[in-house]
Amino acid sequence: MSVFHASDRIAPSQGDLGRRAMAVRLTPLLYATTLFVSALLLFSIQPMFARMVLPKLGGAPAVWSVAMVFFQTVLLAGYAYAHLLNRVLLPRWAALFHLALLGVTAAILPIAIAQGWGAPPSDGTALWLFGLFAVSIGLPFFTLSASAPLLQSWFSASGHQQAGNPYVLYAASNLGSFAALFAYPVIVEPFLTLQTQTVAWSIGFALLAILLSVVAVFTGRAESVAAEIGAADDVGVTSGERLRWIALAAVPSGLVIAVTAYLTTDIAAAPFLWVVPLAIYLLTFVAVFRERPWIAHADVVRFVPFAVAPLAVSLIGGEKVFWLTIIALNLVAFALLTLMCHGELYARRPSPRRLTEFYLCTSFGGVIGGAFAGLLAPQIFNGNYEYPILIALALLCMPGIFTGGVREALAGAWPWLAISAALALVWYVTRYQPPATFELPFQVLLALLAAAMLFQRQHPLRFVGLVILSFAVTAMWRPGIAPIETARSFFGVHKVAEINGGSARVLYHGTTIHGAQRLRNEDGTPVGGPPAPQTYYYFGGPLDEAISAARAVRGSLDRVAVVGLGTGSLACHRKGREHWTFFEIDPEVIRIARDPRRFEFLSKCAPDMPVIAGDARLTLESSTDRYDLIVLDAFSSDTIPVHLLTREAVAGYLSKLAPHGVIVAHISNRHLDLAPVVANVAQSLGLAAFLREDDSAGEMLTTLKGNARLAVLARDAADTGSIAGNWTPLQGDRSSALWTDDYSNILGVMLRKKFGG
Repeated sequence: MSVFHASDRIAPSQGDLGRRAMAVRLTPLLYATTLFVSALLLFSIQPMFARMVLPKLGGAPAVWSVAMVFFQTVLLAGYAYAHLLNRVLLPRWAALFHLALLGVTAAILPIAIAQGWGAPPSDGTALWLFGLFAVSIGLPFFTLSASAPLLQSWFSASGHQQAGNPYVLYAASNLGSFAALFAYPVIVEPFLTLQTQTVAWSIGFALLAILLSVVAVFTGRAESVAAEIGAADDVGVTSGERLRWIALAAVPSGLVIAVTAYLTTDIAAAPFLWVVPLAIYLLTFVAVFRERPWIAHADVVRFVPFAVAPLAVSLIGGEKVFWLTIIALNLVAFALLTLMCHGELYARRPSPRRLTEFYLCTSFGGVIGGAFAGLLAPQIFNGNYEYPILIALALLCMPGIFTGGVREALAGAWPWLAISAALALVWYVTRYQPPATFELPFQVLLALLAAAMLFQRQHPLRFVGLVILSFAVTAMWRPGIAPIETARSFFGVHKVAEINGGSARVLYHGTTIHGAQRLRNEDGTPVGGPPAPQTYYYFGGPLDEAISAARAVRGSLDRVAVVGLGTGSLACHRKGREHWTFFEIDPEVIRIARDPRRFEFLSKCAPDMPVIAGDARLTLESSTDRYDLIVLDAFSSDTIPVHLLTREAVAGYLSKLAPHGVIVAHISNRHLDLAPVVANVAQSLGLAAFLREDDSAGEMLTTLKGNARLAVLARDAADTGSIAGNWTPLQGDRSSALWTDDYSNILGVMLRKKFGG
């Protein structure tokens, strides 16, 4: 019988030691890479599937709102699953269980719209959409959303020397999200069809499965988190601390939606502007969820007042003149406030043993903030008032704000809060607007408020009180514009206002004028009779020319379909017994256009004209009529109705066009060159196409006339009448690809508008 002594052990070879050292060095890289790929897939499935269902469901913002709620809800469910798995299973078994879930998920790939889901019902559409998302992509999204907290939990149990702070891996996850956010509009959408995108996504999912399998090998050697971390390291967490996690996550989550809505509706509706706040939001996690933050937390807190003070006195009023400065100021303030909240969140992180619980609470906070700003606020506010509310809430997250107790803190702030409440009440009841002569004193008052805020920056609650007072004051100022009504829907904020001393009334959708009516003549006398169309629709303009040419070819127009209502200006172009029908997606626009106290185009020119509510591509397709003329007027805003401009969409319009009928497309846009898109679609369908660019209207707010860009399409050039001889023929553009329901390239037409081509 031989005895094995310790001195008889075989020493590891140099090769074994080298492999072990290599494994130790590569472990953090392996986990970080896996997290990066998981987040990349998670954030790319959202725009990809939304783009996939757009032609089926139309462009209603309700689709995006339901999608947002769905993604946040499933993310919360994924974090709850990760937390449960971490509590009941050892890491090795949890890894195997999650790999099995990946296998089940892989079996339903590639991503596609689930079979058996036809057109949405007229009632219960939101629930129907939620079901479609759940059946089509619910499992892949759930599986991916659970990966981040699980991977960080397993890393904390790996025994690696850096495992004591697995939260730093969260930066890799957010870098993956950031990469997907920019890659989709810049690389994926311009170069890949939807079918190719789904195949590439499936390949990426296979790569993730391989990486997770390797991670499982490392995890299999680890014990449970509870065994790795001593009881002494696990400090108890109170309910109050959990509520702080939720609040510190909820405020930035709501703020990113609110600042995006404000910038893209009140400042500039530029394409991809929504990307910037979300990118900043993700980068703040990368900046502070690390041992050494990019900016010291104390410096962030110190800088916040210097960004918020000028923002508070310019949130309303200066955007029309200094819009680039306002955008930069809002983004800087948003970045600092988000850095401050996320810095506080990281400072309050628990021990790795409670990692999944921490992420579950932060996810819940994200749902609360997103639901407030994205769903609740549009229902209870008629403007973007959630934005200043969330700024104030973010300021209340400043460290040390209640150090001396709530009563002592409120003692210095209550006078400013009381004045703010009184001003808000007066403005709400009276809708008072200062006269134009008050502009200079008003600017002086705002400068004094900004100085007072900076003077009180060492007293956080007083500073917050002055910020709220500034919001109340600036809400009363609309230079040169007398607001009549502000209405809000899922489709944006609509403002009816009088301009030029009350001589005209206009309808704003965000920053874009969607119609105007002249109220008084130049001599001050009221305008009598049916109102004359203004802006892009004035008599003698390109739209009038296109309609008159189509009418001249036939002698008269039997049926006309107009996509987009606005103020109803085009109703006054109807003649005789022509049957015109408007198709409008926004019920608030329909209400405003039908109200003779707001605009009189419908009430005086065509009180019996039907208006069909709903997305035009869907409602026009279901119509049984055939039209001599179809006017597509959904392009005068600076939004991007991609699904209304694809080859399949135009083919649908053609199916509703009578023999020798004509399509007129209004493609005016400050940011996009849509002419090549229309040209390529027309060429693919064998249509004749002509373009007219108006440059004679002058400045819209002065003349009430707008320079329109129009395209006319017909099966035969002769059907367009005088247009064929007077307008510029549109030829297919080889430098840009054909837009279809499977492919579109918004970035390309935006760059073409900016730099030419």
